[in-house]
This record gives sequence, C-alpha cells and structure tokens, in this order.
Amino acid sequence: MQLLSGDARRAVFAPLDDGALRSEAVVRRVGSAIALGLLADGEQLPTETDLATMLNVSTVTLREALAELRKLGLVETRRGRGGGSFVRSQEDVLAELADARLAELGTTDLRELGDVHSAAAAAAARLAASRASRTEIARLRDIVDRLASAGSVTGQRRTDGRYYIELAASAQSVRLTMQEMDLHLELGQLPWPPAHAPGLLDVIVAGHRAVIDAIEDRDAARARALTESHIETRTLWAIELRLQRLDELAALQREVS
Repeated sequence: MQLLSGDARRAVFAPLDDGALRSEAVVRRVGSAIALGLLADGEQLPTETDLATMLNVSTVTLREALAELRKLGLVETRRGRGGGSFVRSQEDVLAELADARLAELGTTDLRELGDVHSAAAAAAARLAASRASRTEIARLRDIVDRLASAGSVTGQRRTDGRYYIELAASAQSVRLTMQEMDLHLELGQLPWPPAHAPGLLDVIVAGHRAVIDAIEDRDAARARALTESHIETRTLWAIELRLQRLDELAALQREVS
C-alpha cells in the first residue's frame, strides 16, 4: 500500500504564498518534508527548473535555498550523468538538533506550539470523520501499524509525523495538510518522547488507533476530542522533559562551582 496520499505529496511541492523571504520559505518547505520523511533519504529532488516552477519561485531563489539546504546537510548535489540534488538524513544530527532546539524553547513556547497543533489536528480529525474514504482510513491504519513496528527513533518520529499529515489529507484539505507540515517542521525538531521512555510509544499508537476508530465510525465529536486529549498529553511530556533538562543543567552547574 502506498504510504503517502496524493494530497500529502502535492502539498510538498504546492506553490508558495507570496512573501518577502522566498528562499527561506523554500528551505522551510523542503526541510519540513525531509524531517517528516515525505521526501525519503536518498530521493532525488525534481530538476531546478521543475522545482522552481512547482514552488512558484525563480531559479535564482531556488538555488539560494538549495545552497542553504546543502549547508544544513539536508541535501547533497551531484554533478555529471545521474547528477542532481538528493535528500540526506543523519539520525545523530537530527538528535543533536532536537536537544538544542528544546533548550531554546521555554515551557510557554511548548504550550503554545501544542495549542496550535491541537487546533489543526483536531479540526482535521473532525473533518476526516465525514470526508475520509475507506482507502484513506486503511492508509491511516497502515501508517500506525508501521509506527508500532518502527525500530529507530527517526523512523518512529517520521512515521508519527506522516500520520498527522495523512490525517489532514484525509480531511480533503490541502491547506490543513500544509499547516501540519509547517507545524511538524517545528515539532520534528524536538526530542521524540519514546526515545527517553520507550513505553510511551504504546500510548501514542493506542491514541492514534482510537482516533481512527472514531473516524471509521463517522463520530466527528469523538475523533476531535480524542485528538485534543492525545496532543495535550504529548505537550505535557515535552514540558516535563524541558523541566528535567533544566534540573540536570542546574545540577551540573552546582558540581562545576
């Protein structure tokens, strides 16, 4: 079964809204897709001309963005026959970036990020309960099964992100899908809770399956409420981990002094 729906895939290369910082917008869009696994490790990006046309930017802007992506280690450009720009992913780099990002955010930032994610995902779940096809529901179940069996932290985090992307796509909303992609660009930069407490993976999987059951039952209110509750719990996990890191830092500073 294909893991990604057409809507989710199209959202990666949908035209960018007009704005001043066009190259940064390209970096954000492509970086988001790589972090979520919507663009797979080793996958070749479209040609510069085609990608610029898809994203509605100039080739100069696109080249600036690709240069930044190469600097970040997210894209590798090869010359000659069979050349082009290819996606790169390194688990240790992603883990370091996640810890660094968590240190930059305060508990208020984490709470607000959770609030926005809850609003978007709950709306997607509510709409999916009335709009999702049987094929889309089956795709959601397949993704959650893959999440339950994923062996690596990166694999688990990416599959979880795909669940939310596909949930929005099942709501038949490209805008919600793109909003989830943007949110997971930030969420994907944070530590993955089961990496620190493996038992939490079972909680996440059970939560997703309960939402899918509600969608299949066409119970929009239950799908929305379950999604809001699940994301609230995950937000609290992130806040607890942030406070734990602060305590560890304070303890280290006391030892040094």
